[in-house]
Amino acid sequence: MPGDDAGVWKARAPGGAHRPPGGRADRHDPMTPPGPRARPAVNRALTPRWRTRVTENDEYAAFARRVLRGWARRVAAGDIDAIADMAAAIGELEDALRVAVAGLRRKGYSWADIGDRLGVTRQAAQQRWRAGGRD
Repeated sequence: MPGDDAGVWKARAPGGAHRPPGGRADRHDPMTPPGPRARPAVNRALTPRWRTRVTENDEYAAFARRVLRGWARRVAAGDIDAIADMAAAIGELEDALRVAVAGLRRKGYSWADIGDRLGVTRQAAQQRWRAGGRD
């Protein structure tokens, strides 16, 4: 449509943007250009930062052991269908252990360090968890 300036910014006064009939710029008026960036309403220096809770390895491992013991009690109480899920979890745990050992090796831990923590010799750890026969 000729003469339709909807959505177009036009300076209509010597120092400013289009003003509605009331003389005050409306914040939501599409003809009012955006002003300088507004300051945040929160004073960050006075607002306490929320601390994120870090789960320590010892706590996490203890929790995982409690879950496994509870799972075993449930199966032992007569949930025979869950025994197949438990057997499948063994494979997943082996995969997770393999990933963990590979990550430790990439971080520079020796086979002796890993074997010592797992209660096996360096050679046994290397034979069981060596990726693709290398290293």
